[in-house]
Amino acid sequence: MTITATPPAVQTPRSMRITNGHLPSWSPWAILGISFVISAAVFGVIAVGGAGFNVVGMIIVGALLYLVLIGVVSTVVEGRRKATDRVVTGLVTGAFALAMVPLVSVAITVVQNGVAGLTAEFFSSSMRNVVGEGGGALHAIMGTVIITLAAAVVSIPIGLLTAIYLVEYGRGRLARGITFLVDVMTGIPSIVAGLFIYALFALLVGPGIRLGVMGALSLAVLMIPVVVRSSEEMLRLVPNELREASFALGVPKWLTILKVVLPTSIAGIVTGVMLAIARVIGETAPLLITAGFTASMNYNLFDGRMMTLPVFVYTQYMNQGIPPEAYVNRAWAAALVLILIVMALNLIARLVAKFFAPAKGR
Repeated sequence: MTITATPPAVQTPRSMRITNGHLPSWSPWAILGISFVISAAVFGVIAVGGAGFNVVGMIIVGALLYLVLIGVVSTVVEGRRKATDRVVTGLVTGAFALAMVPLVSVAITVVQNGVAGLTAEFFSSSMRNVVGEGGGALHAIMGTVIITLAAAVVSIPIGLLTAIYLVEYGRGRLARGITFLVDVMTGIPSIVAGLFIYALFALLVGPGIRLGVMGALSLAVLMIPVVVRSSEEMLRLVPNELREASFALGVPKWLTILKVVLPTSIAGIVTGVMLAIARVIGETAPLLITAGFTASMNYNLFDGRMMTLPVFVYTQYMNQGIPPEAYVNRAWAAALVLILIVMALNLIARLVAKFFAPAKGR
């Protein structure tokens, strides 16, 4: 019987361990509270000297102090890798909180100032023959809906067909050129689109003309690149196996696109279209140049000027009469209605993405 000696266990050096312990779940919150207490105490001492208590400075210093403390404590207890993870997590969380500050501030401000103006008269009347108090934004709401709908009717087919060409058919210099132009159009200022449509109609009809259809076309110019890029990305996500299976059954390419590719990506395409509409519905500059502004109702895109909500907000705020509070209240109310419309479009996009997404199960 041979007896072999068991070699002694090799001890891993402390510096080579992945973790050296684990902080309790409550410790980050405790460190955060201590950081803000220290920061508040420092700024409180400064405020005693007559400088005043700086809340923003206290929050910034407290957040920075938290990052330092959590890094040091986690390095001692858990090791460098976990400490780096906690510091980066704190940076990401701080960036998110910083990004939410203006968003929440704008939402609260618009709601506080706009709710008082949301009356029955605001939604049922226009500003025709109204000076001072009273009147409403029905003409602007209808103008926004009509112009945006017309822009969507023009831009969605063009954008979707362009995306299908780039993904399914496009090869060579032509496809690269189209992609380059789409990327360039994505970044052009909105007023350039308005100037382009105005110059085009000035050549065709005559200078000085303002029509609702001109505003719709200027918004369509802004929508097309967004629809192309979003639809292109969604079409590229469709697995090639689905296309190959359809081709193996003898289905022609155009029918494969119509029956296989588009139904698979329809949820993402509709979401991109809704986001494109939400992106252009608040444009002011191109509509000021092309559609103009009016105080009366106008349902005809091809006859006369049309008012939209962004232009209504601009004119009410810039052309204040007596009393000025009535004009400012109408501007805030119209801004709130515009935000609600954009929010409704985003909710519709999410519902479409949820209900029309292809089933993942068998």
